[in-house]
Amino acid sequence: MPVSSLPRSPSTARSWPRLALVSLPLLLIAWLLACRIDLPWAGWLFHWEGDAWSLKHSVLLETVLHRGGRTASLLAWLGLLAATLVHWAKPASATWTRPAARLLLALLASTACVALLKAVTQVDCPWDLAGFGGQRAYVPLLAPRPISLGHAACFPAAHAASGYAWVASYFFFLHVAPRWRHAGLAIGLLAGGVFGLAQQLRGAHFLSHDVASLAVCWTIACAVEGVGARRGPVTTEACA
Repeated sequence: MPVSSLPRSPSTARSWPRLALVSLPLLLIAWLLACRIDLPWAGWLFHWEGDAWSLKHSVLLETVLHRGGRTASLLAWLGLLAATLVHWAKPASATWTRPAARLLLALLASTACVALLKAVTQVDCPWDLAGFGGQRAYVPLLAPRPISLGHAACFPAAHAASGYAWVASYFFFLHVAPRWRHAGLAIGLLAGGVFGLAQQLRGAHFLSHDVASLAVCWTIACAVEGVGARRGPVTTEACA
């Protein structure tokens, strides 16, 4: 039987480095937010809620958007994994299973990277800080942290990342259904934005934490796509 080649999107190999550069202004924005906007914005939210994080245990924010959102993202990943494994060996499915595998990897790598960064950056959540219902002194982003303050793990924002990681859907649809690629990007941006705002309203994160998560997720999505773009086109046997 003749062998046919399943072509990649022709612009992928050329465009992903340029798309990855979007992460640089995002990181700059996160830095500027941390320096100028985080405290005033969180202070406004705190005062608006009655000088307390009164929405911290809100059913909508905590149960639906935090716990439910995290579960929904995990179930979506598992569902995609199951579908990919079931169809992986079928030549006719190679057009979407290979991009799906890269999407799965990007999602996993994004959440893992954010979790690692949270462990090493040592940044407090708003609700832990004096003036926001907590006891700890505020330490600027990347400034040396006094040992007496203890461990902190709030930067970047993990929950927002569970939504923003889906920006990698842009590349999945770029290969499978190019006209839907911007919809795939919008899904990730919307999910991450909603998850991030919910956590800000609960006092769990500053705005800069969410923007940094988006930068990490987009960088990893581009990196995974870049590795995939270096590989040759998928080949499959055509039906006689």
